[in-house]
Amino acid sequence: MYDETKDFQLSSYRFDLPATQIAQFPPEERGRSRLLVLDRRGDAPPLHTQFADLGKYLPQGALLVANNSRVLQARLLGTRPSGGKVEFLLLTPLPLVTAEARPVSDPRRPGDDRHEAEARGLVRAGGRINDGDVFTFGADIHVTVLESGPFGQRRVRLTWRGDLGEAFAATGHIPLPPYIKRSDDEEDQSRYQTIYARPEKTGSVAAPTAGLHFTEELRRSLAEQNVQWAEVTLYVGYGTFSPVRSEDIRRHHMHREYVEIPEETAEATARARAEHRPIIAVGTTSARALEGVADLCGRVQPFTGWTDIFIYPSRRFKVIDGMITNFHLPESTLLMMVSALAGRKRVLDAYAEAVHRGYRFFSYGDAMLLR
Repeated sequence: MYDETKDFQLSSYRFDLPATQIAQFPPEERGRSRLLVLDRRGDAPPLHTQFADLGKYLPQGALLVANNSRVLQARLLGTRPSGGKVEFLLLTPLPLVTAEARPVSDPRRPGDDRHEAEARGLVRAGGRINDGDVFTFGADIHVTVLESGPFGQRRVRLTWRGDLGEAFAATGHIPLPPYIKRSDDEEDQSRYQTIYARPEKTGSVAAPTAGLHFTEELRRSLAEQNVQWAEVTLYVGYGTFSPVRSEDIRRHHMHREYVEIPEETAEATARARAEHRPIIAVGTTSARALEGVADLCGRVQPFTGWTDIFIYPSRRFKVIDGMITNFHLPESTLLMMVSALAGRKRVLDAYAEAVHRGYRFFSYGDAMLLR
């Protein structure tokens, strides 16, 4: 049951968190994270263990569904013609940009391999930004501002040479979340990616962080336990960090995110449901992909398109029975989704215990299993 007097109030999703428990770096070794196991129903207290022991706590015959998207070095740093600093963050999934690419011909530069396409992004700079401004990043990427939108978002035209993904990789930075108070470094190139992220699925602006805990050894161990594995693609977008600005959370509108559900995943979820085996989402992004498609189509089926699903208490889950997830920001849509699955009070009580026991929070932090 949900409490309508509180579950729809933004202020009901606040909790105290010492800044020292916001993880600024990944654990020394991938997979060496803590795991809090919380039963969705009943009064059993949380269990405290290690993520490497995940298999001991998964329901029998579980199907894990993970997001295989890869983080793009989507944050570009450059200078204005006047010399001031400028920053650009690409928000449109990379495959959609390249799909719309058209060659740019310049008779003065025969054989010049340049392309252009429209996209959405965040542009920040010291001083005013005008439509028509052109910014250069590295040797190969130019951004022309076409139209300004709310909260720093802009419609832009990208112009580049060669392969756009390679150009971003050569010039850009891993877009670490704003609560990580440092610049990205070489370690983030690998540690802010899951081990199963696919190069052809590059385009997210944030990692599906629940998957960062998985190692090849754990994957093998789970397979030996007959825990099944399937994948979806959701290109994580700006909505992950977009704050809820209304006290009544039902008035919040999620940013759209691009989703791909392959046929084999649709079939795997259908089999699990027919055999009464639990479906466990690896992270909120996988949950949004599955639940978003089921909301649009009535069931999980092969799909390519957009979802803007917002799940909060009172919204019924149609697909998943549990979730592996990190600890989320106060007042965030991700905390609201987790609360919809296990109950707001139960989740916040578990968060309070995690704070008391010194768990690490957010992207590089520890994990929960809601089962």
